[in-house]
Amino acid sequence: MKFRLLVADDEKNIREGLAASLEMDGYDVVTVASGDEAFKRFQKGDIDLVITDLRMPGLAGSELLKKILAESPGTPVIVLTGHGTIESAVAAIQNGAYDFLTKPPNLDHLSYLVKRALKNREDEIEYRRWKEEIARDKQFKTIIGTSTAMRKVFDTISRVAPSKASVLITGESGVGKELVANAIHELSQRKDKPCIKVHCAAFTETLLESELFGHEKGSFTGAVARRRGIFERANEGTLFLDEIGEINQNIQIKLLRVLQERKFERVGGDETIETDVRIVAATNRDLKAEIEKGTFREDLYFRLNVVNIDVPPLRERKDDLPLLISAFLKKFAADNAKAIEGIDERARSILFTYDWTGNVRELQNCIESAVVMARGKLITVDDLPPTLRSLQGKNDEGWIRIPLGSTLEEAERIVIRDTLTANRGNKSKTAEVLAIGRKTLHRKLDEWNKEKPAAMSDDET
Repeated sequence: MKFRLLVADDEKNIREGLAASLEMDGYDVVTVASGDEAFKRFQKGDIDLVITDLRMPGLAGSELLKKILAESPGTPVIVLTGHGTIESAVAAIQNGAYDFLTKPPNLDHLSYLVKRALKNREDEIEYRRWKEEIARDKQFKTIIGTSTAMRKVFDTISRVAPSKASVLITGESGVGKELVANAIHELSQRKDKPCIKVHCAAFTETLLESELFGHEKGSFTGAVARRRGIFERANEGTLFLDEIGEINQNIQIKLLRVLQERKFERVGGDETIETDVRIVAATNRDLKAEIEKGTFREDLYFRLNVVNIDVPPLRERKDDLPLLISAFLKKFAADNAKAIEGIDERARSILFTYDWTGNVRELQNCIESAVVMARGKLITVDDLPPTLRSLQGKNDEGWIRIPLGSTLEEAERIVIRDTLTANRGNKSKTAEVLAIGRKTLHRKLDEWNKEKPAAMSDDET
């Protein structure tokens, strides 16, 4: 990486001399003759270190230092000063300057200072990146999954979290929308501020309005005192509105105003209150269909849906089942002080066959129930909830069983044989299902010297 340095000094000989020396050290150097020029150039965003004189016409070096550190905290700034202004240089260091040099500067010492400052800056950036990665990994561990579908969700969370954009999380009940909202908050710049969650369907219209915006004393029956709403309490933080599709038109209008103007009034009050809240909403409804029916405002939908994260149902990411089952098994075995070592083959087959209409929440409840009911060290079919136990004996259809210890060739023979049988001997259909050429299928059958059953036909059925 080649660093770019900015040298600001109204004395031409000094800035050109510094530039020549620093360029010999391998740096890109930009020179300017005033503090105002320096700040404009710095704002372009590609400067790694600044060297500035303290006394310059216009914007002085001390003011330039403050503006640079306000714009980009941590940027190393080295100040140059005459012998008569050492106190000013010391004051600059107290205000955040990396170091100072008296004029005329010792170029060897300057070279050393620049090298050390840039190394420290690199270390700080790397440490911050490391901390962010740890925080991200820790947060994503609460959302279990390595499937392609979930990797897309993780990628979107990582990109949208640092922004101020509103996010609409969609997906069926039980897929983990609240976990996604948690991850967005924890990976955002607001992570040290409140993250308040509201389940909109749990309130009547009056109570939801009061919950969100607060109320004044006497504004309705039971309002015995002023109450601050969530938009006040969550200021500078995140507000998670779950089941956003359940709110009525009156609340939708007030919510739209907050999103547009960042202002609201308490119920029964006339004081306008400003708020800075990041909105993350979630729904299992098709809001576009609700818009067509006239039950949800289109303008509010577009305000909420700046970025959409659609969480896939469990049946579409069954690759994640082993991880989810293992995590839940470990958790509930520990919670119930049981030495559960795993799940037997028959029970596991049922778990992997079932469609999980209740998604991750249903799977979690199922594993917890099975752990509680288990008598031995392995979860068996008898330990599963009744809905899953009833599938015993029904889950073999559509499955091919390959005994452990089978060679690759033996496994291939079983797959082809059973697929051929399922397709009633239709080789064309079998080749299509297995995604192999028909000639390849014929060759393998000939190599294995298999005899054709009488019902087997080479033609399409």
